[in-house]
Amino acid sequence: MLNKSPSLELARMTWPQIQSLQGKCDLLLLPLGATEQHGPALPISTDTIIAEALCVAASAQTGVPCAPALSLTSSGGHTAKWPGTFSITPLTFIQTLVQWARWAEATGWKKILFVNAHAGNNAPLRVAVDQIRLELLGKIQVGFVDSFTLTPDIASRFTADAADLHANKAECDLIMHLAPECVNSDALTIADDPDRTEGLVFSYPVSQTSLNGTTGTPSLGCAEDGRILFGLMVDELTLRLRRALVEKPPLSAHEWGCVPENFYF
Repeated sequence: MLNKSPSLELARMTWPQIQSLQGKCDLLLLPLGATEQHGPALPISTDTIIAEALCVAASAQTGVPCAPALSLTSSGGHTAKWPGTFSITPLTFIQTLVQWARWAEATGWKKILFVNAHAGNNAPLRVAVDQIRLELLGKIQVGFVDSFTLTPDIASRFTADAADLHANKAECDLIMHLAPECVNSDALTIADDPDRTEGLVFSYPVSQTSLNGTTGTPSLGCAEDGRILFGLMVDELTLRLRRALVEKPPLSAHEWGCVPENFYF
């Protein structure tokens, strides 16, 4: 991981300080986490901790501002089997992101990147990005990344013990590195639960595939592995942000064609 400078976190700034950023950096990051059970050993804020820490670290590398994380997202697949999950519907999540993008555009941002650390957000996030890019065509460039698939190497580390990963070794590694005080070490020895989804034809909520909310082996969690994995994630996100800062649409504006108002919505 590269040497870092102070991060730009909007949550810690006043509106005049935020306004002073305009014209200096058009790109804004939005970390997307979740509030959901993460087995007996990891906190319900696991995904939010990872998403926010990743964006803050990348901000320090690039000078790209980071908005306050969204922690109430699409987690309905965890059901009410275990306490601690708080979710909105996929449709509400889509609408939330579209509304957020409208406010970002209205207050001067030209580019937004959603940085997602919760697998359950992926499908509605794709829909939201599709709507935003059409509704705000020519006003906002929008995209997203999943923190757990930033590179093939990173993806392989996340899925080494469970393809349908959740609260597994990689997530435990990261929380041991980023927020060790949040790990219930006493529960690690009973936290492991195997991935039962391989070869299935249908899709099932976690309540039908896991006995304790875990999918993987958090008992193997290691803070040093978390430090290495987090460094790889920050380095890759930093590279993408440097490209995003200068990226323009492949075609010029006069070649885009016309999108009638509300045509897609």
